[in-house]
Amino acid sequence: MRPEKIGRVLGVGLRVAGRVASERMSGAGAATGPATTQTTAAASRSAGQAAGSASKGVVRGIGGFLRPFGRVGETIWLEVTGVFFFLPVLVFAPTLWRTRASWEHGPDHRLFVAAAIVVAVFFYLGVTSFWRARRR
Repeated sequence: MRPEKIGRVLGVGLRVAGRVASERMSGAGAATGPATTQTTAAASRSAGQAAGSASKGVVRGIGGFLRPFGRVGETIWLEVTGVFFFLPVLVFAPTLWRTRASWEHGPDHRLFVAAAIVVAVFFYLGVTSFWRARRR
């Protein structure tokens, strides 16, 4: 069986089970006819709309409650990321300082250039991460 067909069958089954349950709960299971069916359909439609609006209110309430925690979490995430971006700067800065005499044409020219690039990139990323955290 294809997944689409399984979902369709389960959806139809759930709708039928819900309709039967609502009829039994309302006591309209004994009477059958077109008027009863229309009344049951209208009642189930209004109950579905009420449940939808109630769930929408619950979702909005939970979202409003969690919004400040999300902002704090984003700020903490940016600060922690900034700290981890500064770690390569701390590791490569001594190498950059030690090879500073070879910046133009020395024996450690390539090491100096590589250390300078790593320090510059990660320093930029660390500073901008903290800057973005402070803007929030």
